[in-house]
Amino acid sequence: MSDRKELEAEFHNAREADRSLLSEEEFLKKYPNKRFYAIAEAVRDYEDAILRSRAPGGRVLDYCCGPGETSLKLVELGYASVNGIDISSEEVESARKRIRAAGCDDIASFDVMDAENMTFEDNTFDVIVCNGVLHHLDMDAALPELARVLKPDGVVVAMEALGYNPIINLYRKMTPNLRTAWEVDHILTLAELNKSRKYFEKVTVKYFYLATLAAIPFARTPLFRPIMWITGAIDAILTRIPLVQLMAWQMVFTLESPKSSSSRT
Repeated sequence: MSDRKELEAEFHNAREADRSLLSEEEFLKKYPNKRFYAIAEAVRDYEDAILRSRAPGGRVLDYCCGPGETSLKLVELGYASVNGIDISSEEVESARKRIRAAGCDDIASFDVMDAENMTFEDNTFDVIVCNGVLHHLDMDAALPELARVLKPDGVVVAMEALGYNPIINLYRKMTPNLRTAWEVDHILTLAELNKSRKYFEKVTVKYFYLATLAAIPFARTPLFRPIMWITGAIDAILTRIPLVQLMAWQMVFTLESPKSSSSRT
């Protein structure tokens, strides 16, 4: 395993150990960027609608599954088989415990695996879910692997942070302890979306959260919902405007119709 991947594994193993040892408040104090996800309801709803449309049945890959929250949701949505992989052995073990506690370990299984060099056979999965993971990877290695293991009529559903907003980028640079060195320099941009077109015929993207970021400080107050409603209405306009939409915090994109290796140019 390369030094980069060893550092990624070490970071996520340590963070998962903290998750199990610390109270929720202590964990959020040590990893305050996790508080941002209080506003992430819209992106989850949008992604869930796509995933629900492909269920029940089918085989799904939770790509870089972390502690298994998404895997459990995929089981609940009705997928017949869920495979989770991650480079972090601690997170894989947490995912196994989560699924075991839910009584679903006959449906979901987990392995420590290099996401850039998977051991699955070609054309294995109907759906692949990538939740905030691609910026941890070398896209030149990850994209051909995703295309390889996806069935011809399958879909990759990816939720990722976007790398253009200068204020968000400054925050990332000022909080190096919250992420690995590779991660902060590889937040996705249009370059990665354009690169994915080498491996997939169809690429679709939707942007989320610009004005809505103002609601984060109010997450635990009565003002949170009203502010979310107002800023969400503003974002419905802003995230449709070219260039302005690139200042958004997150995007969800889908990759469909994987190209054969011989047809890639």
